[in-house]
Amino acid sequence: MPRTPADLVFTGGPVHTTDAARTRATTVAVTADRITAVGHDEVRALIGPRTEVVDLAGRLLLPGFQDAHIHPVTAGLELAQCNLTEAGDATETVAAVRAYADAHPAADWITGGGWSMDAFDGGAPTREQLDTAVPDRPAYLVNRDHHGAWVNSRALALAGIDRHTPDPADGRIERDASGEPTGLLQEGAMDLVARHTPRSTAADRLAALLRAQRLLHAYGITAWQDAIIGGYGSMDDASDAYLTADRDGSLTARVNGALWWDRERGTEQIPGLVARREELSGRNFRAGSVKIMQDGVAETGTAALLAPYLDACGCATANSGTSFVDPVELRRYVTELDALGFQTHFHALGDRAVREALDAVEAARAANGRTDTRPHLAHLQIVHPDDIPRFRALGATANIQPLWAAHEPQMDELTIPFLGDERAALQYPFGALLRSGATVAAGSDWPVSSADPLHGIHTAVNRVAPRADGPAFLPGQRLSLTDALAAYTAGSAYVNHLDDTGSIRAGALADLVVLDRDPYAAPVEEIAETRVLRTYVGGRRVYGD
Repeated sequence: MPRTPADLVFTGGPVHTTDAARTRATTVAVTADRITAVGHDEVRALIGPRTEVVDLAGRLLLPGFQDAHIHPVTAGLELAQCNLTEAGDATETVAAVRAYADAHPAADWITGGGWSMDAFDGGAPTREQLDTAVPDRPAYLVNRDHHGAWVNSRALALAGIDRHTPDPADGRIERDASGEPTGLLQEGAMDLVARHTPRSTAADRLAALLRAQRLLHAYGITAWQDAIIGGYGSMDDASDAYLTADRDGSLTARVNGALWWDRERGTEQIPGLVARREELSGRNFRAGSVKIMQDGVAETGTAALLAPYLDACGCATANSGTSFVDPVELRRYVTELDALGFQTHFHALGDRAVREALDAVEAARAANGRTDTRPHLAHLQIVHPDDIPRFRALGATANIQPLWAAHEPQMDELTIPFLGDERAALQYPFGALLRSGATVAAGSDWPVSSADPLHGIHTAVNRVAPRADGPAFLPGQRLSLTDALAAYTAGSAYVNHLDDTGSIRAGALADLVVLDRDPYAAPVEEIAETRVLRTYVGGRRVYGD
């Protein structure tokens, strides 16, 4: 233990260290940006006349939360647009759009999103509904999962979309019985309208990043992986915002960016990714990962499945979803990226997409050996039991989004009936992955769902959404509170290559969170009631009184 007084001491425990032994302490000392001692009363000897002392008074101190899959700049931009996340049914959603449009008469376009598919019959809003709210200007509103967009008649006309417009290879224009576009665009078809919407400015993106960072720090998040750096659909490249904030010191979080893999191109884009990795290497921001979106989402029938989806009558269809990247080529791409030291970050929801991603990791391991690139697969809605042990065997991290593992209308009405009972029982197998020895990290996919880690932890432990009633969703896949906390701290720190964070130990960076209670001392059904009081990054308080 050091002899000189610490700058900061937390005492009055409990301290959840998340170390391998899951030890508990009651006092932690910090000097400059690092933890210098962890223990009990003996650490209080480091309190000097200038030491700031934080009395935990029985509240829990733990490592800062980290989000392994998130889109903060997109979320920050949407917070300043037409935000539909709080709207309930179709009537409320349309009214919210109308209210926003009326409040912004000078806006050339009405943009934003967050609407829920289960608010509309069959998960499919129509252009006529949107026309009633915005008859005079084009409107483009992405849904909650950002894999579909709702547009009005003005937007369709401006983009030149009619009954004769073919579907793009990676998307679908929803049509009515006569072949006319309904106003719902899926996956790659979104870009047919998105390319006409107003682009954000550099100032907009910087403001969005800082707006998002304030909220994330308030949730106790000290680091994250931005899951898309680069242009994708209506998303603008956020790298300039990160670089500016990193250079001027306003980026207080630690961020790893995942460079977007253009699925319309092949290995010819890799030299550009290498150059971007060098360009985007700063103090708190770097871009050492490559994001590959291998499939879509189950609700729209675009998640890639090993067997076909069912129809409303329970019969097999001809649709098994979409593999956006040819699986044979995927192995070649991932092998080359891995050889160059890139981490690969897969979007993989369906069991076929998961298998294709694991096959690509296996090919890279066979060609390059077992290196420290730490590939990870995000979402993992359906995982075939044969593929569960492959995560541990290949060193591929399971990157989970726990808030999705709960009964809700989108799950019960738009997903389970079209998967069938047997396949639906394979969803979000968090417990099975952990029991198999897989490394588990956690993220939110915000703005798809709430960025609050405590809500995610609540759902991972209970398999019931916060403040929801009803049965647990596949309760055999629950995580313990300890394992869920580890996923949001040490697990995500591993994915983010932040090896001196994620646990409370001497020598680690002082990225810390103080909660308003010890959730271990209350029933697990109350985890979501826990709040963050203070957040520290490198010993500096970035949120709290």
